[in-house]
Amino acid sequence: RSRMLLSRRNQLLLEFSFWNEPLPRQGPNIYELRTYKLKPGTMIEWGNNWARAIKYRQENQEAVGGFFSQIGELYVVHHLWAYRDLQSREETRNAAWRKTGWDENVYYTVPLVRTMESRIMIPMKISPLQ
Repeated sequence: RSRMLLSRRNQLLLEFSFWNEPLPRQGPNIYELRTYKLKPGTMIEWGNNWARAIKYRQENQEAVGGFFSQIGELYVVHHLWAYRDLQSREETRNAAWRKTGWDENVYYTVPLVRTMESRIMIPMKISPLQ
């Protein structure tokens, strides 16, 4: 196996206190893992803005977890979201933009971001997050 391994990176993550703790879910669901690499020194500002912003994304129970790095690459944030499918993802995200206040939270967090990435994941049958 070592001949097939090209690279590996590890992180030790902590959960944001304002976010839900990941709990087992009935499925089927797909999951979106959004990763934000922040500018150094901006983690507290990011957390303060997201503590307000998360209320706009609780309606459909799509918020699974929010984490930040403590060891490994620093100033990295991961948000995990659950959706029935890609169509419900689009509808849920569009609905957030129609809520007064969501755009303001995005406005204040965008300047804190260096890079961002989105991955869609399908849980394995053994995962408690179906």
